[in-house]
Amino acid sequence: MSNQKSRADRARHAYLSRDKKSANEVHQKKIIHKSIHKEEHKTSFNLPEIILGGQDGLVNVLGIILGVAAATSDVKIVIVAGLSAAFAESVSMAAVAYTSKLAEADYYQSEYEREKWEIENMPVGEREEIKALYENYGFSGRTLDEIIDRITADKKVWLKVMMEQELKLEPVDRKSVLSTAILVGFSAIVGSLIPLMAFFFLPIKTATYISLLLTSLTLFFVGYYKAKTTLGRNLLIQGIEMMIIGMISALVGYLVGSLFEI
Repeated sequence: MSNQKSRADRARHAYLSRDKKSANEVHQKKIIHKSIHKEEHKTSFNLPEIILGGQDGLVNVLGIILGVAAATSDVKIVIVAGLSAAFAESVSMAAVAYTSKLAEADYYQSEYEREKWEIENMPVGEREEIKALYENYGFSGRTLDEIIDRITADKKVWLKVMMEQELKLEPVDRKSVLSTAILVGFSAIVGSLIPLMAFFFLPIKTATYISLLLTSLTLFFVGYYKAKTTLGRNLLIQGIEMMIIGMISALVGYLVGSLFEI
């Protein structure tokens, strides 16, 4: 495994391949402390962004070109409609990814400032929240009191615990927001072009069948790969499930287009 990958990525790979040797390597004392203390434990896993953009572009554009292909015999109209949808979809998806991540970052910051203010102005109530949290973890008596004292002795630690364990919030790296948006937009344009490619070279009817075949295989592969990367099991089921869901969504466009044949 590459040293550039995070400890979480390396641990996930070891788990999915059931490689105990590699799993033990990332659970060595030195590696654990280096990862946790330097906050390198956060995963660099970006599959959700790729699937978000790619599947959305793939399914939406397929639905549009199937609808247009059912309504016209002019392949140029299908190509223009598909390209317009592809680029509009990629820009839209990138913009949504960008603004939603910024909104997430803003929400985290607002909650951070609220918790900080509450710790400074109503520490008794905030200590009680720490107590309730760790009671839920099964601590009680002297051990619980010691945990509360240790955490509340350092306001930075106290605030971190409140954000992560009470509110279940993680900070958003604003520097990565733009790269995430670009990744989503690029994935959307790549996904959008897959069902459209056949129409550049083949008649509408033939291109429609080829487009459906390519899209089905792509959706199956994405579902299969997602299951392999995240679950390590149910590969065929996940692939077929994603293929069926995507194709049903796309065929809605075909049914609408077939009602307005021109």
